[in-house]
Amino acid sequence: MTIIVDSIVPVKTVDELTSRFRDQGLRVTPQRQAIFRLLHGVDTHPTVESLYEAARAEMPTISRKTVYQTVHDLESMGEVELLDVGTGSIRVDPNVEHAHQHLVCTRCGTVRDVLLDIADLRVPSRYRRQFTVEAVEVVFRGVCEDCLASEPVDA
Repeated sequence: MTIIVDSIVPVKTVDELTSRFRDQGLRVTPQRQAIFRLLHGVDTHPTVESLYEAARAEMPTISRKTVYQTVHDLESMGEVELLDVGTGSIRVDPNVEHAHQHLVCTRCGTVRDVLLDIADLRVPSRYRRQFTVEAVEVVFRGVCEDCLASEPVDA
C-alpha cells in the first residue's frame, strides 16, 4: 500500500514549543520564536537555509547559528527530523507523528512524504552478517507534477 501525503500533522504552536523549550531548560528568545512561527503549520520540508532566509526577512539580526541550533534542539526533542535526501541541503521534516518515506524531485528538489508499508522489508541474511539494522529509509527520486507540467510539449 502506498499513500502520498500532502497534509501532515503540523509542528506544535509557538506557545507549545516555547513551553517545551523552557521545560527542557533551554532559552527562549524572540529569534527562536520566529523559527517556531515559521515551522508551525508547515507541510513542506524546508531547508535550514530557507528557514534562515525567511527568519532574516522578519528579523535581520538573526544568525545562521541560531537557526541551526534551534532546529537541532527541536530534533533532539523529537519535534522535527533533519533529513539529508541528497539535494545538497539539510531539510526539516515536521512529520514526526507517522513513519514515512520520501519522494524527491530531481529537478526542483521538492520533497514529499509517502506512507509505505515496509514492515516486511528485510536485508537478506548473506548481507546482514555482523550487522544490525536500526532504521530503514526509502527515497524515491523522480520528477514532480509541477516540473512535468512545465516541460515544453513537442509539436
